Amino acid sequence: MNRYNSAVTNEVWSVESEGVAYKKATTFGKQSRLPVLKVKYLLLAWLGILVASWVLYMQYASYSELCRGHVCHMVICDHYRSGIVSGSSCKALCEERTLTLQRCMSTSSTHQVYSGVWKERPVVIKCGLEEPLKGDGAPDSVLRQEMTLFDKPTRGTSMDEFREMLHSFLKSNLGEQPSLTTLVGRVITLADVNKDGKVSLAEAKSVWALLQINEFLLMVALQEKEHTPKLLGFCGDLYVTERVSHSSLYRLEVPSYLQALVPEALSSSMNQWLAPAWPRRARITIGLLEFIEEVFHGAYGSFLMCDASPRHVGYNFKYDCKMADLRSVASETAVREFLRGRHCETNADCTFGSDCTATCDRLVKQCNTEVVQPNLAKVCVLLQDYLLFGAPQDLRTDLEKQLSTCVTLSSLASQMEVHHSLVLNNLKTLLWKTISNTQYS
Repeated sequence: MNRYNSAVTNEVWSVESEGVAYKKATTFGKQSRLPVLKVKYLLLAWLGILVASWVLYMQYASYSELCRGHVCHMVICDHYRSGIVSGSSCKALCEERTLTLQRCMSTSSTHQVYSGVWKERPVVIKCGLEEPLKGDGAPDSVLRQEMTLFDKPTRGTSMDEFREMLHSFLKSNLGEQPSLTTLVGRVITLADVNKDGKVSLAEAKSVWALLQINEFLLMVALQEKEHTPKLLGFCGDLYVTERVSHSSLYRLEVPSYLQALVPEALSSSMNQWLAPAWPRRARITIGLLEFIEEVFHGAYGSFLMCDASPRHVGYNFKYDCKMADLRSVASETAVREFLRGRHCETNADCTFGSDCTATCDRLVKQCNTEVVQPNLAKVCVLLQDYLLFGAPQDLRTDLEKQLSTCVTLSSLASQMEVHHSLVLNNLKTLLWKTISNTQYS
């Protein structure tokens, strides 16, 4: 019996010993893995901190380089107080401070763009600056650089001479148009801020400086058009426009310093899912096509889109198309003048802006003056991605066919204007028939 109990006791002890050994081995295995896991998590945490720090630094560096609205404000208000410039927004900007620069939206250090509020409505404030200063960055040197903007007209210029100045300038930029006299009158009315029937020297200097800005000139020429943002006021060469609630066709814009880290396919896919419902995209597209019609042989000549980027096409809360940025739209006359007699080796040498490209005559090594791709073809390239995603199945085949025809349009083809109008009307009709008599029409 004792031997039996002894055997049982030994067996139990043996089992307990093995259990303890097993627990020890398990505990040791876990302990040996823990340092490895801790190192991995530590490395990942450090990597995350480094990436976040780099992104924050790039954001700060980008902001400090691009956003110099305080310089704009200082320069304009100094000129206003000195009596050099005038404008309908000067008092609100420099005295009452009811027009203030808020969120920076600049994409270039030389073209400042800010959101703001004026008269209880959201606005966009834009002004131009010289290149960032090298060396002496004192405020007075900035003012000296900006003074050259307001050197015309000079003291002693009569109203008749000023009208002639305006007519000659508009003719050189827009071409010989029968309606130029009307446009000169519109500019004079705009310049007369206090509505006394006269234009002071400060008023004349301000409007003359503003006309050198391509976007401002187009806003004045196209001010009655539905798809052009309304001009609300100005002070010197700073001007205020209505704010377009969505300033790009796409909601997601990857900053340039992150583009290497974010695959284009990923950003494109996300933009497709973030885009408005297809009928709303169709409505925006119809507005964009109407804008193409408005700038094609309008009252003040033809205008060319020289950077058909989704960043320049916006829309409001009703999904009506509004051109958020007109800086890349140029008159056909200005583009032809740029190309005329220009030396070239290849077609790429004959490019105005980003994509207003003409052919190079390689025999004489000079650019031809006719741009190859019309506005409609450029817009249709843009719409292939924007419009085909999520399109109704019964419409998709016809839509693909229309867009394929559209992107092949050429300004050099015979009867180009007839083909242009036909393709544009067919595309617009196809979209309108689909959304008409619905909540989206």
